[in-house]
Amino acid sequence: MAQNVLQFIDGEYTKGASGATFENISPVDGSLISIVHEAKKDEVDRAVSSAKAALRGPWASMSISERNSILHKIADGINARFDEFLKAECADTGKPYSVASHIDIPRGAANFKVFADLVKNVPDETFHMETPDGAGALNYGQRSPKGVIAVISPWNLPLLLMTWKVGPALACGNTVVVKPSEETPTTTALLGQVMNDAGLPKGVFNVVQGFGPDSAGAYLAEHPDVNAITFTGETRTGEIIMKAAAVGLRNISMECGGKNSAIVFDDADVNKAVAGTMRSAFVNCGQVCLGTERVYVHKNIFNEFAEKLAKGARDLVVGPPDGENVNMGPLISHEHRDKVLSYYNKAVEQGSEVLLGGGVPDMPTKYAKGAWIEPTIWLGSKDDSAVVREEIFGPCCSLLPFEDEDEVLARANDTKYGLAGSIWTENTSRAHRTAQKLDAGLVWVNSWFLRDLRTAFGGAKHSGIGREGGVHGLEFYTELKNICIKL
Repeated sequence: MAQNVLQFIDGEYTKGASGATFENISPVDGSLISIVHEAKKDEVDRAVSSAKAALRGPWASMSISERNSILHKIADGINARFDEFLKAECADTGKPYSVASHIDIPRGAANFKVFADLVKNVPDETFHMETPDGAGALNYGQRSPKGVIAVISPWNLPLLLMTWKVGPALACGNTVVVKPSEETPTTTALLGQVMNDAGLPKGVFNVVQGFGPDSAGAYLAEHPDVNAITFTGETRTGEIIMKAAAVGLRNISMECGGKNSAIVFDDADVNKAVAGTMRSAFVNCGQVCLGTERVYVHKNIFNEFAEKLAKGARDLVVGPPDGENVNMGPLISHEHRDKVLSYYNKAVEQGSEVLLGGGVPDMPTKYAKGAWIEPTIWLGSKDDSAVVREEIFGPCCSLLPFEDEDEVLARANDTKYGLAGSIWTENTSRAHRTAQKLDAGLVWVNSWFLRDLRTAFGGAKHSGIGREGGVHGLEFYTELKNICIKL
């Protein structure tokens, strides 16, 4: 019998008054994982009211040290139930245990400790000023919680990206209402138990399950008692949320789509660049917002790079989360696979040569109903083709030759997106020079997805608005008040 995934409101699990439910289907074998109870307007109202009331309750009177002690207990609680979170995350997403056990669950827990420790060590600004009478004045800043934060999180890294928002929000003294993706509801719901066990006051953390339009997502984004909205997902959805947030002038933080590039110069260590691109193009079945679907390779090393990347991709082991040596799982759903396959078809129609993949792999009968897809590499793609211009969000990339630095920077920047990029070179001057010229919020040199949580995270252009991480998150999760004392 399938388990039930419920709302978590005011410290308790609840089904919801409407009785509406939907099925959570495994991307691995098409089986039923759980029945998810959908939140409608009544449940969203209760969740937001609970969060609003909690702002005036015990949570508000706690010192930073008391609050941070709870956040550390939450992190410890996730780690204490590591295997339970791991199995739930991999069941929903289909990703290999080898990936989630090293990235998703550890980072999901760490987000609470990192931001708890950060908040207590960030100084407030202070300014002495002169006054006409010579007595002077003292100005100092005071940060206070922004209020009720709506957290709308995606399905590709469900626990990690949800706690990336919830961690700093709670560390700053806010309360939250979380709407996880309908594709991956389980670990967010499970976190409610950890919150209760850690002693988090009721109403500080709430979860509503459901969809976007005419469901939990829309009701939450439109709710007048929500003070700010943080969202990770595709750009079109972000635009809809922005329109809702405009009513009442609610603050927003948006991390949206990307069409990220990697640039491999001829002075790069080819083996390192291939290893990095293997990760950036294929990890999590290509379902990473920071992934690289455009790989520009200098003509002098193009053939060598293409051959080695194809070999690496050919050696990927596609299979279920607990499969032996598996390092690539399925896509999140058949619907998403249809989208990715449509781009595989467009690539060929628009003149790309398939170096590797391009379809659906043969899987054992047990997994025949899963959302499987082949890792794919294209050669000869035109700069104006769909697979070079549009975000695919699958395990694929176009290898594009270039001749000089100015040319490749112009081509890499010729996109409406600006989330991330990678540069591979052993020339230090070139590394600094090109990284500064790449239009992106994050640029890695000779690495990928190497993250210090104290640094700014966010995109430019259509890839997002605002920055989170480190002290930059304080700007979103707090209100800064200036207090002027005449001496």
